Amino acid sequence: MEQQPVIYLDHAATSWPKPPAVIDAVRDAMLNDTANPGRGSHAMAVRSSRHLFQARKQLAKLFRIGNPNDIAFSLNTTTALNLAIKGFVKPGDHVISTAVEHNSVRRPLEYLKQAIGINVTYIEADLTGHIDPKQVESAIVPATTLVIVNHSSNLLGSITPVADIGEICRKHGVKLLVDAAQSAGILPIDVNAMGIDMLAFPGHKGLLGPQGTGGLYIHPDLDLTPLLHGGTGSQSEAPEQPSVRPDRYEAGTPNTPGLAGLAAGVSYILHETVETIHTKEWRLTQLMMEGLSSIPGVELLGPKLGDPRTGIVSFNLSGADASELSFILDQHYRIAVRAGYHCTPLAHAAAGTMDKGAVRASVGCFTTENDVQAIVDAMHEIRGHYPIS
Repeated sequence: MEQQPVIYLDHAATSWPKPPAVIDAVRDAMLNDTANPGRGSHAMAVRSSRHLFQARKQLAKLFRIGNPNDIAFSLNTTTALNLAIKGFVKPGDHVISTAVEHNSVRRPLEYLKQAIGINVTYIEADLTGHIDPKQVESAIVPATTLVIVNHSSNLLGSITPVADIGEICRKHGVKLLVDAAQSAGILPIDVNAMGIDMLAFPGHKGLLGPQGTGGLYIHPDLDLTPLLHGGTGSQSEAPEQPSVRPDRYEAGTPNTPGLAGLAAGVSYILHETVETIHTKEWRLTQLMMEGLSSIPGVELLGPKLGDPRTGIVSFNLSGADASELSFILDQHYRIAVRAGYHCTPLAHAAAGTMDKGAVRASVGCFTTENDVQAIVDAMHEIRGHYPIS
């Protein structure tokens, strides 16, 4: 018997499917250009280097970055955040972050608290995940060197007023690091206009590239301590890590086929436009919220219907376990969602769901209204098996 197709609503984790051009670019690079970029002068190595430069150039256009070489490639947002945090923060520094951050921010900060004695303040969020920039400003002290915020919560879909926080940081001479895991390719980002000094982003989510890709924009005035040391193909005679960008932050052989695919994914977004993609995703989340909120016992998290948000709708069903709901949706309805704590216990604490977690459904640029209706219909059926408490 033919299996019904998967209804994929886990785009906040990884986008799928990828545009055909992304798959073609990866295949072409694997077939023709998998020499080591920057490690040779032969024709294949030169073509490999061009894939990396093309990806940097497209990302610079998307994020309004002046010099593509200010982008350091990484495996994912987590690696980029670790480079930014551990490469910038010094003993005795005070860092401000928020109560809706991912563990990719929280855990490096907590590690540095123990390892080198930094101080951290987490700004509280309201139940919908909103952060008040005034609270950020009130938390700044003479020792504050860095503010870290996500552009959008991976649990609540709330959107942080990054430009307002960036203005505050500039006023006080504090650097701003933005986690764009849920916003790159989905919300407009202009690093200069928004006052962003470092921008960590994934290649495999809203940018529609392969897994194992991502990066960090580093303001030209910043010099970070590299996270990795080793071969870069440049200044090989020197015992120290090279000073030239992006080599300084890119030790080891890069994921050339993946970055070729990332370049194609960003090209797709530039053609479709971020604004068009976000408008579609917002409309789909509104349809999902309308449908789920009509089901007795369903509790929606995050911004209210009609308010700004990214393509994330997290919810719980009274009397049901979130992980069990996710399992039923997968096994009985072929609907892929994510359940649990989503690597963000701080956000669950803010939303009041630390005792139970949540189910997270997230849309992408290829999600359809039929996909949304499918999860609403499935939850109507599932509702009948659980008592309303």
